[in-house]
Amino acid sequence: MSDTTIIAREDLRNVAIVAHVDHGKTTLVNAMLQQTGAFDSHGETEDRVMDSGELEREKGITILAKNTTVFYNGPAANGHNMTMNIIDTPGHADFGGEVERGLSMVDGVVLLVDASEGPLPQTRFVLRKALVANLPVIIVVNKTDRPDARIDGVVSDSMDLLLGLASDLADEAPDLDLDKILNVPIVFASGKAGFASVNQPADGTMPDNEDLEPLFETIIKHVPAPTYTEGEVLQAHVTNLDASPFLGRLALMRIFNGTLRKGQQVAWARQDGELKTVKITELLATKGLTRVPAESAGPGEIVAVAGIEDIMIGETLTDIENPKPLPLITVDPPAISMTIGINTSPLAGKVKGAKVTARQVKDRLDKELIGNVSLNILPTERPDAWEVQGRGELALAILVEQMRREGFELTVGKPQVVTKQIDGKLHEPMEHMTIDVPEEFLGAVTQLMAARKGRMTNMANHGTGWCRMEFMVPARGLIGFRTRFLTDTRGAGIAASLAEGYEPWAGPIEYRTNGSIVADRSGVVTPFAMIKLQERMSFFVAPTSEVYEGMIVGENSRADDMDVNITREKQLTNMRAASSDTFENMTPPRNLTLEESLEFAREDECVEVTPEAIRIRKLILNAGDRAKANRARAKS
Repeated sequence: MSDTTIIAREDLRNVAIVAHVDHGKTTLVNAMLQQTGAFDSHGETEDRVMDSGELEREKGITILAKNTTVFYNGPAANGHNMTMNIIDTPGHADFGGEVERGLSMVDGVVLLVDASEGPLPQTRFVLRKALVANLPVIIVVNKTDRPDARIDGVVSDSMDLLLGLASDLADEAPDLDLDKILNVPIVFASGKAGFASVNQPADGTMPDNEDLEPLFETIIKHVPAPTYTEGEVLQAHVTNLDASPFLGRLALMRIFNGTLRKGQQVAWARQDGELKTVKITELLATKGLTRVPAESAGPGEIVAVAGIEDIMIGETLTDIENPKPLPLITVDPPAISMTIGINTSPLAGKVKGAKVTARQVKDRLDKELIGNVSLNILPTERPDAWEVQGRGELALAILVEQMRREGFELTVGKPQVVTKQIDGKLHEPMEHMTIDVPEEFLGAVTQLMAARKGRMTNMANHGTGWCRMEFMVPARGLIGFRTRFLTDTRGAGIAASLAEGYEPWAGPIEYRTNGSIVADRSGVVTPFAMIKLQERMSFFVAPTSEVYEGMIVGENSRADDMDVNITREKQLTNMRAASSDTFENMTPPRNLTLEESLEFAREDECVEVTPEAIRIRKLILNAGDRAKANRARAKS
């Protein structure tokens, strides 16, 4: 037998589940785990068990790619025990770095599509990545029991999407097999009920089979078994990082060739090309949702390794005598940036036990870089602030929210776009935006997109009372877009966007037509002052809140900023007032979330984030200094 014999591991399958946000990936993985007995018979089975992060559960989205293992021995396994490694990937393009890493670990993709919404931009994003990597695709039409399901339409939309992507990629990847792409198996499922079938059910009904057997069978048949070269040296690629309180940093890796053993000495090929000899102190395999110690692991397996403190994503563990490192993982460049620095407001350090120093903030940002390949952190002119670049506004807001929950106090600047000079001209990132809205909001949405320099590329009416519109819009036009969009469509619109390269700078964009209400002195907010002012503005602060000069306390009904005394108290006299103050008709304040605050802030404003409060403030707190700076800006 020659050294180049390629052998397939028929007992293994590595598959990623990809879908748009909220199309039911995590619920389907739950059902797969349940039906293969991954949960203990006496154990509690919780809903959406893969979304383990606190923020993931709150927002109902997957943020980090995670892997689980299903042991299958049903009819399709022909009497063998099969291991399926399933990677649950995020559906949001802001977390695209996670998707790219997830796809580098697998041999096939299960694409989940909602039976009513059909393929959306983020579906396009992950599908494109899968086709570039030459991975076979299985389409699962999920939620067939939705009352508004349109299964035929969704299947034809998915086929159109595959055809469109295949023709787009024909130039980039000449060895693309078109017949293979279009002969895609389709499974119809209800992830919540745990039913799947290859027969198409009627719209709004359950599949005709009461378990997920057809899905397992399709995966075994259409996803190729991992292959390896007989006699080849060890090659294990680090695709993700995790941490354990007992073992320190864990490197999650897929073994492409050779065998990895506990206690083995291996060569660690670093990003800068350096080779280091390290020892595998602990080897862990995944069983259901838990990691269990293992003595060795072979090609095609996905394992976690402990004992290498500084290992990074994309690096390789290989043979000491004959090292053969694998190529590094590449991800799309960041499009949005914002400045994150220490809290510089007069109320800094008031929260007990909060982390307020520049060193603590910098260490935490460096720690984030280790596990998040799609982030960049650059120094700024100030030693206590850094520019953080990422895929989108949501990804950066999630990072700030996580730091806030860990007890950090921060000052966060307004999100900006990352521009490029191409042929001497300024270019900015563009987004392909797909919007689904009820027909009556068509005009409002078109107007909103036009104001943000969006141009419509496509519009379709499915005849269901809903319209789908597609726009090309500058990425900066989408900063602060979501709140306005939800207000204009009364919460009924669905919007999703995807990076589409760079185009020349589109000119100035007006984000917010209303001015800010700025406190002109420090003190405590009084109901008396609020009642006097409330006809002209809406407030972000409640009575008895502490404010300082330069803090934004509300939104003006007019376009310009206004300085007010919101701490004014009633002058007490010995005259009895004819009417006492009535606090019943006081309008309740608006409590802005972190994302809404970042959207609301203008160029000369920033957001103060502490574990207990989120406040918006002017960059220059003193009113006189602010007026001088505005005059200087107007002159220049």
